[in-house]
Amino acid sequence: MVTLTPEEIEEIQHEISLVPIKKAACIEALKVVQQHRGWVSDESMKAVADLMDMSPAELDSVATFYNLIFRQPVGRHVILVCDSISCWVMGYENLRQYLSDKLGIQYGQTTTDGRFTMLPNVCLGCCDHAPALMIDNDLYQDLQPEQLDEILNKYA
Repeated sequence: MVTLTPEEIEEIQHEISLVPIKKAACIEALKVVQQHRGWVSDESMKAVADLMDMSPAELDSVATFYNLIFRQPVGRHVILVCDSISCWVMGYENLRQYLSDKLGIQYGQTTTDGRFTMLPNVCLGCCDHAPALMIDNDLYQDLQPEQLDEILNKYA
């Protein structure tokens, strides 16, 4: 049985204190667990649901709707490749193919060294600077495939 650490509980309680209804903090609670553990396991989901006075199924429905809650293990760095219409028109497929060839993975997969997981993302909100991708919290815009080696090298 997975239990939440005192630090996780304290951070979740803080998030709960910021909203008028406890359940309104459920995404933030999941983010706390993910920040500490890298992803949210079924056991962690149950522990958070108990703390939030929610059923695990109710909380899971939120987690699976919100695409930045990872329900399976991911690499140390998550690459979100924007596949919006703007990025598609501006050459996103060249970026995706370059990353796939360079890293040896497809969407939803993790490199054998556990360094990167690559995921599609509907929109990163920078259509005027397409194509774009995000690694962890770092946004890269107006990209060309030849820039990717230098970018990837920043994430050891």
